[in-house]
Amino acid sequence: MISIDNFLRYNRQMMLPEIGEEGQEKIVNAKVLVIGAGGLGCPVLQYLSAVGIGTIGVIDFDVVELHNLHRQILYNEQQIGQSKVVSAKSALELLNPAVEYIVFDEELNAQNCNSIVTNFDVIIDGSDNFSTRYLVNDTCVNINKPLVYGSILKFEGQIAVFNHNGSKNLRDIFPEPPNPGDVPNCNLNGVLGTLPGIIGTMMAHEVLKLIVGLKVLHNEILLIDTLNLNFTKLSF
Repeated sequence: MISIDNFLRYNRQMMLPEIGEEGQEKIVNAKVLVIGAGGLGCPVLQYLSAVGIGTIGVIDFDVVELHNLHRQILYNEQQIGQSKVVSAKSALELLNPAVEYIVFDEELNAQNCNSIVTNFDVIIDGSDNFSTRYLVNDTCVNINKPLVYGSILKFEGQIAVFNHNGSKNLRDIFPEPPNPGDVPNCNLNGVLGTLPGIIGTMMAHEVLKLIVGLKVLHNEILLIDTLNLNFTKLSF
């Protein structure tokens, strides 16, 4: 039975027949891990917190920098130089104090990945490098965790859901990571400040659908060109 406080807070989404009380209970009981508290992680964290995910974990070893602020809107100038995950937790607790926030102020690596990931129901990859992406993907495959994937660059983004209900994973699209020197990145090529908000919110949307049992991307990757507002869905 959902509490009165939860009903008052979440009743607008509970009105949806696809959600209802049963769906909200699934949301409140869910444990979600967000990998990366940067451009994608910020909107994902904000919306998952707002809608009532019961337990949210976030891992990042970075600190807030001035150049983050145009797109990482969890942070402000007073937090420059501070831990991103600690700063994010402080902001999220103001947004929804009923959520349990678990922060990992450390780098995700081969030594700690399995032990961290195993404690969560759904994993969200908002990282910014291929070594982490493949580590997360392979870990999710090995311990059978669904993975919501997103990436951004300039005006474009990608979203996919891997390893859910028998679906394929990152290596089924790209068997091996590319040479780091051949991959464009936001540090060198830039990103429009609003793009992470668009892609991150869509990632959070897929997470919620996954948790309540609605249809999500299945063996598909969604390519979003926000400059021309073109959406392309590719099967793999």
